[in-house]
Amino acid sequence: MSWLEWLLQLAVLGLLAATMPFAIRLERELRAVRRDRSALEGGAAGLSEATRMAEAASLRLRAAAEAAGRQVAEKLAAAEPLRDDLRYLVERAESVADRLDGLVRAARPTLAETAAPEASRMPRSQAERDLLRALRLAQ
Repeated sequence: MSWLEWLLQLAVLGLLAATMPFAIRLERELRAVRRDRSALEGGAAGLSEATRMAEAASLRLRAAAEAAGRQVAEKLAAAEPLRDDLRYLVERAESVADRLDGLVRAARPTLAETAAPEASRMPRSQAERDLLRALRLAQ
């Protein structure tokens, strides 16, 4: 072999020696990438499972909300006639109360005129005292 061949082979050997640390470092990086890739694939599988479970839960939640909405609508439909009945009863009670108030006002002068000496005595029961107090306050 000539000096030129020896020199070229020595240059190739030097370049190979220089690339060895890079090759070792590249192999370590590739090993880490493969390890991370398997972890990433496992994480992606877990993420897809979590997404599937979340979608199923949202469907169940939507169904429950619709069922609750139907129940509320049914209760409202059942309550409307009761509301109308109560409104009618309140209107009737107001008219009866107005008539009763008019009759009480009309009867007051008559009661004052017919009051006898026994009106000056104290009422016997608490109900009588309460009634007299309410009549005085209404005047």
